[in-house]
Amino acid sequence: MDPRRRAILALTAIAAAPRMNNANAVEPTTRAIPASGERLPVIGLGTWQTFDVRGDAAAREPLREVLKLLSGNVIDSSPMYGSSETVAGDLIAELGLRDKLFIATKVWTRGRAEGIRQMETSFKRLRVDRMDLMQVHNLVDVATHAKTLQEMKQAGKVRYVGVTSSTGSEYGDVERALKSWPWDFLQINYSLGERDSEKRLLPLAREKKVAVIVNRPFAEGALFARVKGKPLPPWAKEYDINSWAQYFLKWIVSHPAVTCAIPGTGRPDHMRDNLVAGHGIVPDEKGRKRLAEYFDGLG
Repeated sequence: MDPRRRAILALTAIAAAPRMNNANAVEPTTRAIPASGERLPVIGLGTWQTFDVRGDAAAREPLREVLKLLSGNVIDSSPMYGSSETVAGDLIAELGLRDKLFIATKVWTRGRAEGIRQMETSFKRLRVDRMDLMQVHNLVDVATHAKTLQEMKQAGKVRYVGVTSSTGSEYGDVERALKSWPWDFLQINYSLGERDSEKRLLPLAREKKVAVIVNRPFAEGALFARVKGKPLPPWAKEYDINSWAQYFLKWIVSHPAVTCAIPGTGRPDHMRDNLVAGHGIVPDEKGRKRLAEYFDGLG
């Protein structure tokens, strides 16, 4: 049976099972935001490329089904992502999901006035009066926006503020930003294919009590290319892993500094598969090492 199909069946079984207060509970694994103690499911949703469908009704339909699967999860967007903010905002409003989602977006421009203008546009596109999380995208004019975001937080326009990056070449700047301004969140790339952020940034975020959202969890699909045609290890079931997507995601969210991962997808079946990684056993340090070593050994 196809691994993704197995994962979907597994999620169906979880949904049908009685609620239990143990590692295999129906309730998803959650992590606390250090700044507040508010808890988020460890698997969220990214919208880069997948939600950039403009007014295409047929293309929007599977996205609607993806959103119906979420409850309490982070959905992350940006003005950089074409029509993604507008599409997500339209569908969230149509489905009446605003209160069930943790909505995050970014500011991606230079200058205080232009930054405010862009953020106001994002509020309109996402149809929110108060943003759950506003982030400085890829550190663009971070010094200017850091001040503006703090003012917006104090005024109650945003609940949390953060900074993002998705490339190792910016890690030095990310480290300086974490040390220079007060942040609630860091969004950074981290996966079995891109591990450099665990050297300094993840420990620093933990030290600073900053929540971590992980982008590029599949390294832009490179991880799937590497394991194509290769079986999961038989012991993967010990960690409630039924697919390679779950394997990759479980490894990420088992890191103690990580709050959630945001794989992007426009397919409901893939969203169901990804969400399974947010249930069941969370690998401990020994398990994380086991998962990494098996992946590394695949060549």
